[in-house]
Amino acid sequence: MSAYMQGLEREMLREAFGLFQRENQMMYYEEDIAEALAGQPFPMIREEADRLGLETYVIGGYVRDLILRRPSKDIDVVTVGSGIELARARGAKAGTTGAPECVQDFGTAQVKVGDSEIEFVGARRESYRRDSRKPIVEDGTLEDDQNRRDFTINALALCLNDGRYGELVDPFGGLDDLEALRIVTPRDPDVTFSDDPLRMMRAVRFASQLGLRPRSGDLRRHRPQPRTHRHHIQGAHRRRG
Repeated sequence: MSAYMQGLEREMLREAFGLFQRENQMMYYEEDIAEALAGQPFPMIREEADRLGLETYVIGGYVRDLILRRPSKDIDVVTVGSGIELARARGAKAGTTGAPECVQDFGTAQVKVGDSEIEFVGARRESYRRDSRKPIVEDGTLEDDQNRRDFTINALALCLNDGRYGELVDPFGGLDDLEALRIVTPRDPDVTFSDDPLRMMRAVRFASQLGLRPRSGDLRRHRPQPRTHRHHIQGAHRRRG
């Protein structure tokens, strides 16, 4: 067997083994979700979200890592309404001392709960100017918020409202992409990477950390627009995935 064929065979075996590991990790994800959402802070968030009439979800990297059985202390909560209002209500209900750390421009609030950090944010729609990575932010729906996410695996959301508690909202097939070891953008990759070229670096990081691979051609086909300098512009806000 030629060296090329031996290398190809090793690569196929590594990929098959990685897929087996991922499927094994995800086999009981529904039970893992039920167990995670049974404990605080989620029941209290549900109670306050329902009292305020706010459609609310835990979203992004926490959901991804929960399905992959990777421990995570960063929890992102998105609500169709005011994330700051929900954070303050949860804090008052819990008797938390001190106000949440709020960023009014982006409608976000951060609170510490034990060794976990929860970020509350209102669902939003984002658009970008050619010369800036700082997004133009508008109020939006859950769909808008999922559309702005970098990758399908980070657009996974779990409903926290009574009647739908623990329901997985996965409009882009992020669960399938996790099973297939794929990194895929929710929109056209040219749009996603043009909005924020640093997402290409995030794709490489996820590939290294999670054993995933960008979909064939997604990174190669992207070409930055001329006279665009977003690579050198410092991000004006924190992003978590």
